[in-house]
Amino acid sequence: MKKNIIDLLTQILLPSLTILSQIFVALKYPQYGVLVNLLAQPFWLYSSWKAYKEAWQIWILITTIIIIIVLSIWMVNYFILK
Repeated sequence: MKKNIIDLLTQILLPSLTILSQIFVALKYPQYGVLVNLLAQPFWLYSSWKAYKEAWQIWILITTIIIIIVLSIWMVNYFILK
């Protein structure tokens, strides 16, 4: 079965970016942690959309959307309104 390039990127970048964001937060750089986590969100969105379409797991998709909104608000508050 031939893998889709988006599936391959998701399998590599989703955990890599998520772990990197946690490392930034642990190293006391939360602004970079949130930025990297926001970069991971398209892959989370794609993965949760597939989970919703294939297994009707709507709450994963809803949680991902809420996290994207919260991270976006945090970025606006930190970088624009600061």
